[in-house]
Amino acid sequence: QVRLVESGGGLVQPGGSLRLSCAGSGLALVNYAIGWFRQAPGKEREGVSCISRNNENTYYGDSVKGRFAISRDNTKNTVYLQMNSLKPEDTAVYYCRAYALFRLCRFPDTTGSWGQGTQVTVSA
Repeated sequence: QVRLVESGGGLVQPGGSLRLSCAGSGLALVNYAIGWFRQAPGKEREGVSCISRNNENTYYGDSVKGRFAISRDNTKNTVYLQMNSLKPEDTAVYYCRAYALFRLCRFPDTTGSWGQGTQVTVSA
């Protein structure tokens, strides 16, 4: 079964950090651009960050630039999202998806299904 599994979310105080993981199962992530997305209650899903197959290109949404960092470990078939200086407005369910093209990986895929995601809650 081909799927991506998100993990690493939790409850953190404002200013804190979390590292999310996106692990591939039945899918070699090295062959894909990987995008991170989030969806807060009552809001549309938005692109947070993505990384190209060769790691030479990255994208960050304006609201997370300078605070989040995306990376991958091909030996573990995993892509990470390091989130620092977290704010209450970062509270959302975070998802990852695989894309054939880097230029598309910042846009939520409207086809197929999304995984369970991982909940991030930033609150005092």
